[in-house]
Amino acid sequence: MVSNSEPLPEGTVIMAENQYEGRGQVGNKWHAEPGKNLTFSILLHPSFLSLSEQFNLNMTISIAIQKALSGITGTGLTVKWPNDIYFGDKKIGGMLLENIVSGSRIKACIVGIGINVNQEVFEAELQWRAGSIFQILQRHVDLTALLAEICSHIEEEYLKLKAGSCTNLRNEYLNSLYRFNVKANYRQNGEIIEGIITDVSESGLLSLETSNGVKTYNFKEIEFIQS
Repeated sequence: MVSNSEPLPEGTVIMAENQYEGRGQVGNKWHAEPGKNLTFSILLHPSFLSLSEQFNLNMTISIAIQKALSGITGTGLTVKWPNDIYFGDKKIGGMLLENIVSGSRIKACIVGIGINVNQEVFEAELQWRAGSIFQILQRHVDLTALLAEICSHIEEEYLKLKAGSCTNLRNEYLNSLYRFNVKANYRQNGEIIEGIITDVSESGLLSLETSNGVKTYNFKEIEFIQS
């Protein structure tokens, strides 16, 4: 729809009850049981951001989703770098930002979001790493109401970013970060390393304190290992 000549207004939301080609980072698949979960996209026009600032939008959307879901689940939800929502050690949701670039500015961004809401069981290979709001609360949640709540939080946080009043954005992101300041195992180039997440740069690079000093990693250069 964005590629058509008729312009779409910023804030347009398109929801799919059944998503059969869900995508994640670097070609990963996103699986969702039809009619049980939220799979939707939001169109934004963040032309006020340069390409070097694009991770600010990633942090903004992550924080907004975490805040919206925490209003239902209470404590325990974190943001797993760079763009997943976790409860404990299980993935509850994820997002993928696809930018349309004009020069050095972001002309448009399609924010694809998937949240596991009312799915009660997962395929055997996903059970150990996927969770849902139903599994946390042991009850079903109204999808339409939850979608409205998430969109409301995204709008609020996005308008802060647009107004330039997000001075604490990185601190908020770090304070909600999964495994922040916690010693854990990671896989890098097939090797298991132990480290502590100490920072995320403005461009989105992850800093890990290891026995060989502080190392920085880009997306998909390092893999989280579940204990």
